[in-house]
Amino acid sequence: MTPKRLYRVVATAEAITWTLLIGGLVLRAVVGGETGDLAVRVGGSIHGFVFLAYGATAVLTAINQRWGVGLGFLAVVTAVIPYATIPFDIWAHRAGRLDGDWRREATDDPRDAVWFDRLVRWMLRHPYLLGALLLAAVVVIFVVLLQLGPPVPKD
Repeated sequence: MTPKRLYRVVATAEAITWTLLIGGLVLRAVVGGETGDLAVRVGGSIHGFVFLAYGATAVLTAINQRWGVGLGFLAVVTAVIPYATIPFDIWAHRAGRLDGDWRREATDDPRDAVWFDRLVRWMLRHPYLLGALLLAAVVVIFVVLLQLGPPVPKD
């Protein structure tokens, strides 16, 4: 799977889960009670997990594509605004920011000599390990956030 394909799939999933969360909020406002609360918990949990997965994917893509800190930060921030990952994805696609494959091998580029780039290349050469570590990080952050409670306290 190319960086473009991975990023596009997760960015689209993040936008779709916004619909689940917003639908749950609407259902809670209209129906109320346990049904409404359950809809928000389910939609919010799914969205929260995919939100974190998108953040990890955006950071990995930004590093691989050498977007720079500002553009990488912007990619992550788009997840905070409902459906904003889609226009960012379209822009990045049209601008060629998602072109290319994973950078698994060093080139003549001086940035490839930096320890961090060497580490990322090593991880990209071990995709199952990288995937497992990213998934574990997302799960740990997700569980910690669940323990802390919802971002907006229920009245």
